[in-house]
Amino acid sequence: MTLMQNAITAAPLLSVQGLTKRYGARIGCAGVGFDLYPGEVLGIVGESGSGKSTLLSCLAGHQRPDEGRILFDGADVLAFSEAERRRLLRGDWAYVHQNPRDGLRMGVSAGGNVGERLMAVGARNYAAIRESATDWLGRVEIAADRIDDRPSAFSGGMQQRLQIARNLVTGPRLVFMDEPTGGLDVSVQARLLDLLRGLVRDLGLSVVIVTHDLAVVRLLADRLMVMKSGRVVECGLTDQVLDDPQHAYTQLLVSSVLQV
Repeated sequence: MTLMQNAITAAPLLSVQGLTKRYGARIGCAGVGFDLYPGEVLGIVGESGSGKSTLLSCLAGHQRPDEGRILFDGADVLAFSEAERRRLLRGDWAYVHQNPRDGLRMGVSAGGNVGERLMAVGARNYAAIRESATDWLGRVEIAADRIDDRPSAFSGGMQQRLQIARNLVTGPRLVFMDEPTGGLDVSVQARLLDLLRGLVRDLGLSVVIVTHDLAVVRLLADRLMVMKSGRVVECGLTDQVLDDPQHAYTQLLVSSVLQV
């Protein structure tokens, strides 16, 4: 069964309705709504100031929206208690930052970074935690003999791969990604994208990814949402939106007239 066939028969994992965030008179995002199905990747693009980062921040719980609903597996996330929200962020949800230093404990070893998240969901057996950490370092192409090295000894690309391991080790159902390839050399970006594509496919992850790079969403995203001035101006299957954009703003993005 294809992804789109699954989407037809399955209930949405994430349902966003009328999400709005204002900063005084300025609109961060307004009236945003979409459904994300299990195993689906949604890309969000737009120029700087389009509202995509504000939207991701509200979705991931870093900011509280002024209006709207966020339903995860049918439950209203905005009605969760602080304890419930923390459990969600430690287990079923994960967030990959653009700068890996924002998502890692730089003073803790590579294995410790991965192990900490396991401990946060209740793991206590040291040998099992270290075994899982070693396994996940291997999955993100970090040699096992680097398990006791600190992230500061790693390159930028390795730090980003370590952050991915730290986030995915608990088997989250939904992953938010903020410019995960930003700031990396082209060759490092390509390697990381191949890794991400494989992990998304093998683990059946549901992902919301914000990026300025249309090549990234073409490679990773099933559907694409284009934002301008805080509002969604076009949404559809990624290849359809990029190959036959309908909105004038999307046409400018695709033709690289705008700096995104």
